[in-house]
Amino acid sequence: MPIERITKEHLKERLDRGEPVTILDVRLKYAYEHSTVKLPGAIRVPPYAIDSVPIPGGGEIFAYDSDPNELVSTRVAGELQKKGLKVRVLKGGVPEWLAANFPIETKDAPRSSPPEPGSLKG
Repeated sequence: MPIERITKEHLKERLDRGEPVTILDVRLKYAYEHSTVKLPGAIRVPPYAIDSVPIPGGGEIFAYDSDPNELVSTRVAGELQKKGLKVRVLKGGVPEWLAANFPIETKDAPRSSPPEPGSLKG
């Protein structure tokens, strides 16, 4: 079953109109954890644990990842379609969304601790 794509412009229009949508952030662990942004209202769904997070109904479902070729989000969308859900993938993922300077939400990311005094000496 082919996975439908949605452009960033179309998704933004849906959000601007206040349409009921569910946005799934299915980025791989490192990409998600080390990012300080996500799409507005996005729900974190680990791509290899999609059964661990309940997916709300009542509106269309869109998935995105950090790969411009949508590899992870396409796989997740296929798995969710097997469960009877209709899921579309954000074309270009979060990189294209950010490049368009569309709205985002901030989130926490790990912070590095400063090195101990003297630890950088050879």
